[in-house]
Amino acid sequence: MDTVIISVRIPRRVKEKLEKMDVNMSEIIRKLLEKYIEENETRNLEKRLGRLREHLMGKIDPNLIAMLIREDREYR
Repeated sequence: MDTVIISVRIPRRVKEKLEKMDVNMSEIIRKLLEKYIEENETRNLEKRLGRLREHLMGKIDPNLIAMLIREDREYR
């Protein structure tokens, strides 16, 4: 895994409390950043899907949509 180092300034009291709790700060920060990226990508995909839905509105036969959904469900 290719990694880079980042540094973050936090209040001293926060760091001290985390140390007292024996918290692995690196792991928590890593997970939070990954979660942030995932949520951000999901929001972007939802926006793109919304624009695509508006663009395609009324251009696709509802029967075709039903057939595609049925095929997808059967495939799973």
